[in-house]
This record gives sequence, structure tokens and C-alpha cells, in this order.
Amino acid sequence: MARRMTSLSSRGLAILAWTARAALVVVVCLATGCHSTPLYDYKSEPDPRASEYKIGPLDLLQVVVWKNKDLSADVVVRPDGIVTLPLIGDVRAAGRTPSDIKNEVTHRLTDFVRNEEIVVSVAVAQVNSYYFTVSGNVEHAGLFTAKTYVSAVEAVAMAGGPNRFAGDSIYIVRGQPARRIPIDLSSAISGEHPEMNLIVVRGDVIVVP
Repeated sequence: MARRMTSLSSRGLAILAWTARAALVVVVCLATGCHSTPLYDYKSEPDPRASEYKIGPLDLLQVVVWKNKDLSADVVVRPDGIVTLPLIGDVRAAGRTPSDIKNEVTHRLTDFVRNEEIVVSVAVAQVNSYYFTVSGNVEHAGLFTAKTYVSAVEAVAMAGGPNRFAGDSIYIVRGQPARRIPIDLSSAISGEHPEMNLIVVRGDVIVVP
């Protein structure tokens, strides 16, 4: 399946285009009094915005050792989740936070540099590992990436929105073992049940039946 790289500007245009179409569905739903009752504990799902970012493969890290350019480096996380840094060598990065990496690098550098001279900072200079899949009855199904977190509604919009064969219910396939999270699009868009509009987690599959 071809990988689709989507910029923030194109994502915004897709959201606006699909929202215009979706607004009609919401108006009809509100006029007729239709609604759905959540049957899922959406609050149990993680919101990645609430915690420190977890690094993934292909992310670009900026590791700075204060007053020591030779030990500083901009490194891309390899597909195996490892980065190689000056002097200390390989460090596992994928699945860990910048703070985790900072602490390990600081500790390992004490074998080579006086402890009082070590001041390390680790930052994610570029996010390249945030991806998700949108499949089913959308205009442009595929694998998508983004530089910032997106919601379920935004993810569907990035795929061009539901096509004429789609219903109003979608679901997210998430985790290992996989669990299925139901979402009613009209309720999520209208604000009737905003908790349904979950933030997409890396690796999610959004299915539009």
C-alpha cells in the first residue's frame, strides 16, 4: 500500500472540504433528533498529548552536550530503534522519551567526562514516526503520516472523507492484542459525544465500513 506523506496545509484543506460535506449530515441528525449512546469507555483510551512524546524509528533527535560540540549530534533513529552517539556508541531510542535518553547519555558519559561538566539535552527535532492507516469506504485509503497528533475525525478527513458507500459508524483497531473502538461520526463532529473523537495513536488503523 502506497505511503501518503501529508503536510499540515493539505491536511487542513482536506478537513475543510470534508467538513462541508459532513455538516449536512450533522444538521439532518440534529433536526431529526437522532443520537447514539456510547457503549465504550472512551476515557480508558490513552491521550498521547498528556504525556512526554515517545520516540519512534526515523525520528530526528538533537543531542546536545553543553560546551562540547564533539559529543553533540543530530541523529536519525534507525529502523531497529537505535541511535549511535559519539564516544558512547549505540543507545536504544524507540519507545523511550527524550528524558529517558538524556538520563542514559548523561550517565554513560560519566565514564569519559567529569560529572560536573556534563549537561545534556535531548530534543525531537523532527517527528517522522507518527503514522496511521485509514481503510474502507473513504476517497483515498492508505497509510498516512503527520507531524502533529490528529483526531479520528481529522484522520478520516485526511483520507478525503467517507465515500458514497460509507455508513456513519467507523472504528479504530488499536493495540496488541487488537481491540475495536467504535465511533459515530455524526456524534463526534456535532459535539454530542466529543469523547468519541479520540486522538489517533501511532499505528492505529481507522476503518470506515
